[in-house]
Amino acid sequence: MRNIFKQLHIWLSIPLGVVITITCFTGAMLIFEQEITEVVQRDYYYVAKAEGEPLSVDEIIARVEPTLEDGRKITGVTISSDPERSYKVNVNTPKHAAIFVDQYSGEVLGEPGRVAFFKDMFRLHRWLMDERPEDENAVFWGKVIVGTSTLLMVIIILTGIVLWFPKSIKALKNRTQIALRKGWHRFWYDLHVVGGIYATLLLLAMALTGLTWSFEWYSKGFYGLFGVETTKGGHGHSGDKGDKGNKGGRGAKYLHWQDALDVVQGECGEYKELTVSSGSITVKRDEWGNQRASDSYSFDTATGEITEVLRYADAEYDRKVRGWVYTLHVGNWGGILSRVLWFLAAMLGAALPLTGYYLWIKRKFFRKRSK
Repeated sequence: MRNIFKQLHIWLSIPLGVVITITCFTGAMLIFEQEITEVVQRDYYYVAKAEGEPLSVDEIIARVEPTLEDGRKITGVTISSDPERSYKVNVNTPKHAAIFVDQYSGEVLGEPGRVAFFKDMFRLHRWLMDERPEDENAVFWGKVIVGTSTLLMVIIILTGIVLWFPKSIKALKNRTQIALRKGWHRFWYDLHVVGGIYATLLLLAMALTGLTWSFEWYSKGFYGLFGVETTKGGHGHSGDKGDKGNKGGRGAKYLHWQDALDVVQGECGEYKELTVSSGSITVKRDEWGNQRASDSYSFDTATGEITEVLRYADAEYDRKVRGWVYTLHVGNWGGILSRVLWFLAAMLGAALPLTGYYLWIKRKFFRKRSK
């Protein structure tokens, strides 16, 4: 039986190892994307704190609206608790686009966009740089290859666990330590065997959660285990509830966003950031756990009056599960500590196929002939 697991482990790894290395390496590169981006593009994200109060949200929007091209609309404004971080004005297109503004001077700092390196890392991670086909019925080969490799990676990891188990207690020591002074061959062997076992649980967490973005059938089954139903196209949000009373000038519908924001800031206590949009405000806190956890406030856009409050503790179960799946996949549930662990595990995941190739080639083609 052990030999069957060994052959399965080897012959799945040989054709898929390169894709697994790419997927794990690019995933590791994306873990600290936000921090690196804010260093590279610091002038967009940080401003000098002035003595006076920041401009109101409607004043900020009034500075941005004239700069927008036809078809682009403001969908919300994100405000950090850090007074030296600029305001982020979210727009509808392209996806995740935002324009940064100095909230003290009103200067429009610009729209930086995603750093090219991380854009390529993301496309490699998800689709091997493949382009999404225009025909919805066509096969998205990059996505299929990455998804299939990740699915079979789970089998490779599980067979690796079986092969790792030592035959005796005495041999356990050699399976838990990486020898640094016994030559390169022994080092690569230990890195593959011992390093692999140390990264096993984290790699399984990454793979099993990541597959929810690869295959619809897997996503349904995975979330179904937790009692969550999935619908094609995801969950939408209308975002324009309560706009009926604002039919004045171009910026009239934003006039009471600041009124609602003032109330929420006074009630919610400490927070990481607030995002105000038409009829709603979300409050994210800087805490360990589900990083998509947030409290939600609804308000009347005609008056700014808060009409409803939904705490994360009372949020829908499926929203919590989805947030945790994403949080576990990227490893940001425990702040910098968990992300460092995820980074190291992903880098080990990228190294395992390479060390495996080395050991297989060494054994297959350079084995010393017995005299």
